[in-house]
Amino acid sequence: MISKLEINETNQMIGREKLDVRTITMGISLLDCIDSDKDRLLKNVYEKIMRLAGNLVKTGDDIANEFGIPVVNKRISITPAALIGGPALKTPEDFVDLARTLDLAARDTGVNFIGGYSAVVSKGMTEADKNLILSIPEAMAVTENVCASVNVGSTKTGIDMDAVFQMGQAVKRTAERTADRDCIGCAKLVVLCNAPDDNPFMAGAFHGVTEGDAVINVGVSGPGVVKTALQEVHGQDFEVLCETVKRTAFKVTRVGQLVAHEAAKRLNVPFGIVDLSLAPTPAVGDSVAEILEEMGLESVGAPGTTLALALLNDQVKKGGVMASSYVGGLSGAFIPVSEDHGMIEAVEKGLLTIEKLEAMTCVCSVGLDMIAIPGDASEDTIAGIIADEAAIGMINQKTTAVRVIPAIGKKVGEHLHFGGLLGDAPVMAVNMASCREFVRRGGRVPAPIHSFKN
Repeated sequence: MISKLEINETNQMIGREKLDVRTITMGISLLDCIDSDKDRLLKNVYEKIMRLAGNLVKTGDDIANEFGIPVVNKRISITPAALIGGPALKTPEDFVDLARTLDLAARDTGVNFIGGYSAVVSKGMTEADKNLILSIPEAMAVTENVCASVNVGSTKTGIDMDAVFQMGQAVKRTAERTADRDCIGCAKLVVLCNAPDDNPFMAGAFHGVTEGDAVINVGVSGPGVVKTALQEVHGQDFEVLCETVKRTAFKVTRVGQLVAHEAAKRLNVPFGIVDLSLAPTPAVGDSVAEILEEMGLESVGAPGTTLALALLNDQVKKGGVMASSYVGGLSGAFIPVSEDHGMIEAVEKGLLTIEKLEAMTCVCSVGLDMIAIPGDASEDTIAGIIADEAAIGMINQKTTAVRVIPAIGKKVGEHLHFGGLLGDAPVMAVNMASCREFVRRGGRVPAPIHSFKN
């Protein structure tokens, strides 16, 4: 049980330190919506989402008002669309119609994002997977609230390099298709390795086939809370620093546990997991970069940044697992550039490069996230970036991801402007040396030797 004392203890964190429940995400299985007729499939999908998630937004708002805990986003994740669309959707254009249906459901339920316009192709692609991938640029252009993701590799299976190259093409074409809106389509598209089935955070959320018919997953975030706690132990040794982060993460996770159980009870849907991820926003005081700087770095990107991030990630996980029996998703620290004003400032000063960010992804929660790159970066270069991140995930048995935005018509130093949680992305320099022959070899990179566990 969670006591009133614990709730009262969080009031200061909410009021002054920007603690919030970043998202209540309802995962919905659409496997029972599968039909060989396209119109029936789309009807089944819309009706099931509306039936289960019709009161999701109101429930989240009611909980926020009653408990005084901000619930920023209410979202939906679905079974990967390539799985449910195969029998009826035979062309990329057919899949775009499914994306439109999902967008309509998002609008009518009031959620800000619906994730699961996805394919899991870590070992190979079906025709449905191929059609979904081909449809992504148009689907992201004609929808407002649909997020797409493709998992191209895993530690157990290796990396599907055909899918990696196709996703390089998809990212570039999505940027071109939405160039009139600062390439916003790419901000809703992520390429993953080792994607979890229970991630509540967009754009990589989908409802895995290992999940039940419906589930409530909650994502909690509190960079400001952690920074404030560290200010109180400024200059003390690493043991004190680690203990402080761990204790703070425990308290934050308990807030998520409270909201998750309450939402599950009111919606009559099982509780899944709490994801304690320090996910920043563009607001001052809500930055992962500021946490790392509070540890003693002059700027994020300085020597020592990778260790600081590794320490932060590990202690967040340790505090979370003590606070809830069901911590999952991605739990750790996100490092999205456009959504963290501290990261943006470091990029603008030349102190944070994409190479340093890649090194940081070895120890962070996910990967290269919300990074604007020059618009003339080729599809091969993008595929190479995806391949490198997938390799880090495969070898290190962790989730990695790439969400890069080719800034069509813009060069290094210019900006893309998204607003809201997506923020403002400075265009970062990328190594343009050709990897064309490498990424176009095709086939599958075998799983690493340590994957052979049974």
